[in-house]
Order: sequence, then C-alpha cells, then structure tokens
Amino acid sequence: MAMAIIRFMTVSLILLFASALPARAQEDYRFAIGGGLGMTGYLGDANTANLLKNPSWDAEVLFDYLISPRLTLRTNFFAGGLRGNSAQMTNVFPNDETYKFSTTFYELSEMFQFNFFNYGMGETYRKLKRITPYITAGLGVLGWSAGGHGGFSVAIPLGAGVKYKPSLRWNLGLEFLMKKTFSDKLDGPLLADPIGIKSSFMKNTDWYSTLTFTVSYEFSQRCAVCNYKD
Repeated sequence: MAMAIIRFMTVSLILLFASALPARAQEDYRFAIGGGLGMTGYLGDANTANLLKNPSWDAEVLFDYLISPRLTLRTNFFAGGLRGNSAQMTNVFPNDETYKFSTTFYELSEMFQFNFFNYGMGETYRKLKRITPYITAGLGVLGWSAGGHGGFSVAIPLGAGVKYKPSLRWNLGLEFLMKKTFSDKLDGPLLADPIGIKSSFMKNTDWYSTLTFTVSYEFSQRCAVCNYKD
C-alpha cells in the first residue's frame, strides 16, 4: 500500500513539474520551395475582352523567403502557353482578315505577398491563422516564341490569392495574376499592328493571366526557443 502511494505521488509530482515548464516555441522556418500547375488567359489584338476564351496551360517553380507571418518575398519561374483566334471576336480587321496564334512563354519574376492575417501554426499570442487571403505585386522579365518569332519584355504582375497550411511545413495555394507586358508581339508578328495603331511603352500592349494551384514545403528552421526572428 505504501509503495502504491509513493508511486502515485511520484507520478503526480512529475506531471505537475512537466505542466509548469514553459511550452517549447513553435517551429518556424525561413524558406519554402514548391511548384504549381494551372491555366492561362490572354488579352490582346486577338481577344479584347474574355480571358476564358482559348485557355492554355502554365507550370510554376517557386522559392519563398518568409520575412514575417504577414510578408513573403517570392521568386517565380513560369512556363506556359497562350492561344487566341480573332475569328471569335465581333471586331473585324481590315479586309476581313483573321488571325490565330499559339505562344510559348517563360517568365522570371520577384513578387511581394502581403497576407491579410498572420499566417502560420503555433503560438496563440501571435494570432496565427492556418488560412489567409493575400495580395501580391512585383516585377518580371518575359521571353516567348510565337509563329517562329521570339521576343523579350518587362512584365508587371498583380494579383491575389489564398493559402492554407494543412500541416506545419506544408502549404497549399491558389493564386490569380494579371500580367501587363510592354510589348504588342506576344501574340506573334502578324498581330503586332493589325489595324494600324502603333504600340508604345504603355499603349496597345498585350496582357496575360495565370491561375495556378501551388504546393510548397518550408525548411531552414529559425531559432526554436526564442521569441524573435533574425
């Protein structure tokens, strides 16, 4: 009987001591790497209004620097396709000409993401959320090939998305981006000036969009026992 009481008291003291210890800080990471797949849309001389006409594909490789629970710097590499057919438009080109094109593009961009909520898992005092919407903007460079001709341009991507953390180090995301280029040749040389309106740096240039589902994995743990980030 005495031994049972001693064992009970010993276990109780151990549990009491363990409950009094400060909780270990939640694991936190500096970087994330991942990829994604999705669809593209095009706005230009062969499609002036509807992004959902002639959708094509995109693939993405991403690298994130996790600055804070609210801010991320993302490096993107996109590859994808764009398609269009002016015969589907109500506008008519001179001499009733119609144009159809297919473009393959490659894009490298740097973008900042601003989360509406503190994103992450762990400490309640930081009010971390496992899901958050965000807005994003940045700057990119773009290369493409269309109709046997290629080109390069600067691109300005703007957009929004939502991301969800199913577990500590994994992230799922859905992101929509509109990308303004400073070229009118993304749809090929035949559509560079079909109605005699010259392009300029800001006028009569092509746009395209990406809607991409992404998966990423976090790595490079920060300090696990302190309450600041370096």
